Amino acid sequence: MSGKRISVLREKTMEGLTLKRIGLIILGAAVCSFGIHNIHQRTGITEGGVIGLMLLAEHWLGFSPAFLTPVLDAACYLLAFKYLGGRFIKISVISTLSVSLFYKVWECFPPMLPNLSAYPLAAAVLGGMFVGIGVGIIVRQGGSSGGDDALALTISRVTHLRLSRSYLFTDLVVLGLSLTYIPAGKIVFSVITVTISSFLIDCIQNWKPHKPKIKILREIREEHGKRKNRREGMKSRS
Repeated sequence: MSGKRISVLREKTMEGLTLKRIGLIILGAAVCSFGIHNIHQRTGITEGGVIGLMLLAEHWLGFSPAFLTPVLDAACYLLAFKYLGGRFIKISVISTLSVSLFYKVWECFPPMLPNLSAYPLAAAVLGGMFVGIGVGIIVRQGGSSGGDDALALTISRVTHLRLSRSYLFTDLVVLGLSLTYIPAGKIVFSVITVTISSFLIDCIQNWKPHKPKIKILREIREEHGKRKNRREGMKSRS
């Protein structure tokens, strides 16, 4: 096979991986923004990090998340660039724009889930699952759903803390500020939702699929066959 043909095949392979990654990033953006819009914003259970700051600014200043998110993200990405590199920033541009776009999409529709304001524990658990799964998918692809991910990843890189602990640190700081408009009783449910989301993000990012037993047995047989061939080759040479 010629070098030119090999190069073309490699480019096609990389293109396929890129399209798959973009598709997963878009899926993650849709999931996390859906949960925030339909659960957190309706029930007053805030998230931490930049998402919490976004909800804080929306409450006091009336800014739409669709326009405020890129501004807050840009500030955190400037900090992340030094430690996470340009490739992370490029991927995160796609994910940030996707999250912002889906916020705008969900705002065009009436609420799609029942109002869980009377059931704050259920709202905290369900909202944390939406955010944790959605953001976890994005982070696993090497991007971020917003500046809070970039900030948490930077803290994790610098301090060598687990990603879940880095998320909790930034979340709890923002939740402290959120006491200015959220009663302390509701902050408890916010702590529950950020704990769940941080745990899920960390699990999804570090998840390693187990190989099927059939595949493992096939690899063992192949390795055994290679060793046997090497031994026979050494005997024939001797």
